[in-house]
Amino acid sequence: MRVLVTGAGGQLGRDVVLSCESAGDDVTAVTHAELDVCSRDAVLGAITALRPQTVINCAAWTAVDACESDTDRAWLSNALSVRWLAEACRNAGAHLTTISTDYVFDGTKATPYAEWDQPNPRSSYGRSKLGGESEASAAGIGAAVVRTSWVCGQFGNNMVKTVMRFANERPELSFVDDQIGHPTFCADLAPVLRRIAVDRRSGIHHLTNQGVASWYEFVQEIVEAMGKSREMVLPIKTADLQPPRPAPRPANSVLDNAAWRLAGMPTLRDYREPLAELVSALS
Repeated sequence: MRVLVTGAGGQLGRDVVLSCESAGDDVTAVTHAELDVCSRDAVLGAITALRPQTVINCAAWTAVDACESDTDRAWLSNALSVRWLAEACRNAGAHLTTISTDYVFDGTKATPYAEWDQPNPRSSYGRSKLGGESEASAAGIGAAVVRTSWVCGQFGNNMVKTVMRFANERPELSFVDDQIGHPTFCADLAPVLRRIAVDRRSGIHHLTNQGVASWYEFVQEIVEAMGKSREMVLPIKTADLQPPRPAPRPANSVLDNAAWRLAGMPTLRDYREPLAELVSALS
């Protein structure tokens, strides 16, 4: 399979490239410096020249708080860029898989969010990512939108790396216990993204590792995997964070992987398994 991976310098993009290469695909991996997906001319030129069979779009501006103060950049990076990619894929006859987020929901639902629940983003980041979903769907090319949450991996910056650094520097850590979700690991998610591309699946899919945790509980699992005491992690409330975060976070980010599960596909592992593997690799 000829695959173009955008955002290949990011944590998820790098694992997607590794997954495709290990499967024997002909992979073109482009970082932001190599292909600015915010440029229509650059996107159309690259996809016209490369003629990939499928594009896996991992490019995004994920600085959630910064999106609040630069909404134009958020819309360009996370929504309009998907329009350009979808347009180029339509011209080339290529499939498109693009990544979205739990932030498209407001987090007020008492139960997990399924793919058919009504989005209601509260942040500029969430609104711009929902815009990207709309652009992919409106193109009429059978694109796949994959919503995921709390992404961590061996590459780039993420919560596991941050906690491991803090846990080696401080006697105590404080994390919120009133935001819950599914921690998701790039090494598990990447092969499923490739499977979606191979199958040319369409529509919205929620894909996460299994197991619900608050950030407080997740951090407890991280420090325990490091061989440290869970007691060093203290719970706090979102309202008590200092300084307050500019972008509101969904209190409930739990995504029911309903479309994948009901299609008879195996769900990703419990997050504690890849977490233990990642902590070991980073230690």
